[in-house]
Amino acid sequence: MRGSRMNPGDRRTRSTMSIVVVMGLCCFFYILGAWQKSGTGRGDSIALRVTKETDCTILPNLHFETHLSLGGVNPLVMTNKVFEPCHIRYSNYTPCQDQNRALTFPRENMIYQERHCPAESEKLRCLIPAPKGYATPFLWPKSRDYVPYANVPYRNLTVEKAVHNWIHFEGDVFRFPGGTWFPNGANAYIDELASVIPFADGTIRTALDTGCGVASWGAYLMDRGVLTMSFAPRDSHEAQVQFALERGVPAVIGVLGSIKLPYASGSFDMAHCSHCLIPWSSNGGMYMFEVDRVLRPGGYWVLSGPPVNWKTNYQTWKRSKEEAEAEQNAIENIAEMLCWDKIYEKGDTVIWQKKADSNECPNKNGRASKTCKIEDADDVWYKKMEDCVTPFPEESQLQKFPERLFAIPPRILQGRTSGVTEEIYEQDKKLWEKHVNTYKRVNKLIGTSRYRNIMDMNAGLGNFAAVLDSPTSWVMNVVPTISKNTLGIIYERGLIGIYHDWCEAFSTYPRTYDLIHANGLFSLYQNKCDIEDILLEMDRILRPEGAVILRDNVEVLNKVRGAVMGMRWKSKLLDHEDGPHIPEKILVSVKKYWVGSDRENSS
Repeated sequence: MRGSRMNPGDRRTRSTMSIVVVMGLCCFFYILGAWQKSGTGRGDSIALRVTKETDCTILPNLHFETHLSLGGVNPLVMTNKVFEPCHIRYSNYTPCQDQNRALTFPRENMIYQERHCPAESEKLRCLIPAPKGYATPFLWPKSRDYVPYANVPYRNLTVEKAVHNWIHFEGDVFRFPGGTWFPNGANAYIDELASVIPFADGTIRTALDTGCGVASWGAYLMDRGVLTMSFAPRDSHEAQVQFALERGVPAVIGVLGSIKLPYASGSFDMAHCSHCLIPWSSNGGMYMFEVDRVLRPGGYWVLSGPPVNWKTNYQTWKRSKEEAEAEQNAIENIAEMLCWDKIYEKGDTVIWQKKADSNECPNKNGRASKTCKIEDADDVWYKKMEDCVTPFPEESQLQKFPERLFAIPPRILQGRTSGVTEEIYEQDKKLWEKHVNTYKRVNKLIGTSRYRNIMDMNAGLGNFAAVLDSPTSWVMNVVPTISKNTLGIIYERGLIGIYHDWCEAFSTYPRTYDLIHANGLFSLYQNKCDIEDILLEMDRILRPEGAVILRDNVEVLNKVRGAVMGMRWKSKLLDHEDGPHIPEKILVSVKKYWVGSDRENSS
């Protein structure tokens, strides 16, 4: 009868059945959890450690699951897609610097060595494997001198550059004696430069090394408190930049070719070329104009090697006396037109200093007619390089490092970055102090030598890197080309970074970063490109057992979380520091250890 009450016997029966069902489910999930925690593999130990350190007892106001509903949709429903491993032959795949694709482009002005990314139909949508025997890199500073052979299994440089003392193969490791083109070692060479350039007092903080080889110059400058952005092409020597990053030194694949360098104007306190074989006087001095663009007023340019000291070395270089002399004279004339003062010349080394105030420059060699006609000197992504002088506005004096790390940057003081005020800068700094403190409580390995190479994929004003600042690590601050242009501010703070569009692959080798951080990145790129492509690129550049911290809107992070379940990552979703009702969440992940196999043949 409709509306009648259930009799007592029925209630007891249904109550008993409910208890049995609940007990059965509890047992099932206990067994399932025990099975999941019993996994094998070298990555599980670190993943388990991070998992333990994200326990609610450490962050009592953070919970692993979201408390917000998504319009009635269960936020924990995940996709079942599994990403297969690529074939082992792709273990060192660099999508936008692929050697086979490069050979289809002109060699003029090194165009073939520039970025040439695959079409949508050519993209690999599989997981790039580590080579067999891959090992965790040595901790800094030992990593500066030793790299496991299994991580970069190429011996070409030990043969081709044997006489230059770049790299030695010893047992199962490579050793870097710090020689390269420096006969008495990198430290002695830097001591020579320090007799002119003020390394000791914090005036010099950011440097650019063009054609860096294995980046020994940048590696040894770290002892002087200088961060060096090194670049070299992916060439016949295989893996110069990969060696640099395995050593724990900032570097990217790059070349001075036909496209502007991906750095803001006036970024670097000094630039350097040691036997880099860049034709500085060609194309009307275009490459020197580009160095001038990225060099801060008052900055230094060091040229060591050909054509300097041509009178002594021209025969060794197998060049005619007239050719070598003409090249050095052309460089001298361009430097004079750029208003660089030659302040040192000894042996094979010359140092110029760019005038601090361009208004002091006389109109030498037609300087006035060579001024670039541009609206935004920082709009450089895929823009053609020009043989003209980039105008640089008069700016406030930079403080010395470390004071400049948290001082208000000149670009903000002068209102040169739209929408960024002093108040916004100070608020952002306080916010990231809170965020980074949270990260350190979630993963206590952050701030230790465990994470040496760190990337911030959406760096903003650089406060993640600034708060994290540590002698045991460095941060590659990436400013997406579709976000607010803040890279100049980052460099004014004494940090390093680069422009990049995350719809494309980054200019680095696989497995080159220990920790990747991204704030709001996936919201930024919604409807711009496929989230899975960005995640696969993150997986490519992340080391086995590396960590990822993503901060974004809960709806976006749940999509991301669904994808990474099929990528051999272990992940946990955490609430915002201010409680479960804040839509912004944190996804913490650890990439499992695994290596490639000849049997895996995914494309």
